[in-house]
Amino acid sequence: MTILVTGCAGFIGLHVAKRLVERGGEVVGLDNLNPYYDVRLKEARLRELERDRFRFEKLDLADRPALERLFRDRRPRRVIHLAAQAGVRYSLQDPHAYVSSNLVGFVNLLEACRHARVEHLVYASTSSVYGANVSMPFREGDPVDHPVSLYAATKRSNELMAHTYSHLFGLPTTGLRFFTVYGPWGRPDMSMALFTKAILAGEPIKVFNHGRMQRDFTYVDDVVEGVVRVLEAVPQGRPIDAPDAYARASASAAPFRIYNIGNSQPVGLLEYIHLIEAATGQKAKLDSQPMQPGDVLATAADTRALEAAVGFRPRTPLNEGIRRYVAWHRAYYGTAGG
Repeated sequence: MTILVTGCAGFIGLHVAKRLVERGGEVVGLDNLNPYYDVRLKEARLRELERDRFRFEKLDLADRPALERLFRDRRPRRVIHLAAQAGVRYSLQDPHAYVSSNLVGFVNLLEACRHARVEHLVYASTSSVYGANVSMPFREGDPVDHPVSLYAATKRSNELMAHTYSHLFGLPTTGLRFFTVYGPWGRPDMSMALFTKAILAGEPIKVFNHGRMQRDFTYVDDVVEGVVRVLEAVPQGRPIDAPDAYARASASAAPFRIYNIGNSQPVGLLEYIHLIEAATGQKAKLDSQPMQPGDVLATAADTRALEAAVGFRPRTPLNEGIRRYVAWHRAYYGTAGG
């Protein structure tokens, strides 16, 4: 079967596509290579995917005719949708980029999957949909009606749009709420890259809310394992009164599911910085800053629904994941941090 991976030149997209190719699948990768961050990093990721079973298509999801042609030509049976305009803070600067990619692009993809009778659409959501929820850990059944960034609002919209297509057209869809994914080939605008680069260069790092924040950091290999397992667990629909509490979290009579993918071990921001210091062997210079618009104080994932569905939950310790990231960062950017 042919599997389409959107956003294949992105951080998670690279790792997912590589895993699918290595297990013997036919993979079509789609990406528009937009300049949100250094395109050279995206091109380097694509070079990692130069295999016989991988085909790359440079295409913007907002270009509906081009997307329809791709589905006609490549005939994907399953789709992993990881393309999106990412970033919480950038959504305050350029909201239209999020509408074009995350809303227009997503409905175009839903329509293409519908008409191609795709067997399963797995798409990336985010822990940001929980907004300022203070009930920890976050569960799939928690209220998600008050996002605090446009990015989060577009991702919650994706979940609602997906449910509509599952209900109306029987399109099996599964949304995955990722919790602060990190690892080799990570985005340069994420804290892992920013902090590592600054520490190696002896420059100060901005510590928002004066360090009084927590995040549920999830190593990219764990996310990939979750995505691949979920891809095989095609939703069949279930009664609304499902007896299992975890099943009820995203219960629907439609073939629709939502799962958290997180490490379930939130870590304070200062502890996180200390672990990067240990991995780099250098001390950080801290520039204390107030809370930023769109940020939340803490995230923590309840992953019992995922474990019940596919028998997996993330397990990579943060110190080990950071060690692997720093080794890659030095190899790619150089010892001075890039």
